[in-house]
Amino acid sequence: MTDLRVTTRNARFQQWEALLGNRTKRQRTGEFLVHGVRPITLAVDHGWPLDALLYPAGRRLSKWAEELLDTTPATRVAMDPDLLAELGEKDAEHAPELIAVAALPPDDLGRIPVPEDFLGVVFDRPTNPGNIGTVIRSADAFGAHGVIVGGHAADVYDPRTVRASTGSLFALPVVRADSAATILDWIRSGPVTVRIVGTDEHGTAVIDRHDLTGPTLLVVGNETAGMSSTWRAACDDVLSIPIGGAASSLNAANAASIVLYEVARQRRL
Repeated sequence: MTDLRVTTRNARFQQWEALLGNRTKRQRTGEFLVHGVRPITLAVDHGWPLDALLYPAGRRLSKWAEELLDTTPATRVAMDPDLLAELGEKDAEHAPELIAVAALPPDDLGRIPVPEDFLGVVFDRPTNPGNIGTVIRSADAFGAHGVIVGGHAADVYDPRTVRASTGSLFALPVVRADSAATILDWIRSGPVTVRIVGTDEHGTAVIDRHDLTGPTLLVVGNETAGMSSTWRAACDDVLSIPIGGAASSLNAANAASIVLYEVARQRRL
């Protein structure tokens, strides 16, 4: 197969460049960019559909890059190294070996399984892409079955989100939902009775004194305003994390990670 070549800032390059910072373009084209050895490797390992693999023309590649180019069913694109560096958000000297152009999956809550030991996470209207990526990474690490990003929020497929997830975005279902009502209808219509547990510094119980071993949907609030009134009303329990020192509260992603660890700890016991 003959590789495509991109040596100028042509229309194809400009389309991929737009994926870096334009959420609307990502949604319209159904594509997003993936940077980094681990995220690209996990995308391939988990069978994520890749539309193209971009590599620097005229440069010697590692065994990892060569094997991916030879075995992955995606269009191979030899790109001018300076242009590839731009897409990799690097300087020319540090152009990446590979950048993947990946397909957006459907935002279908049915992608998330709800077994008897269900653990899911709702991140309610997050504004920081890095926090979304961190929550996805922690959810993957501590055995969650999926993550839902609800309401008006930063984009799951922003490059900053993808990088912060360190590839976990490709290892478990992550779905965007337009409202709390949509998510509640989904979780309440299933065959498993799931308790909805929120997190808040003024929660009525402390996480390590609350039973989290049953089917659980964990709700993490917006970084500034916390959970919406809809989610507060829907929660069966609202839990707090005891803290000290001068900190008045925890970063939303850090709080989610702590609660997810506590769930995993209780379930191990």
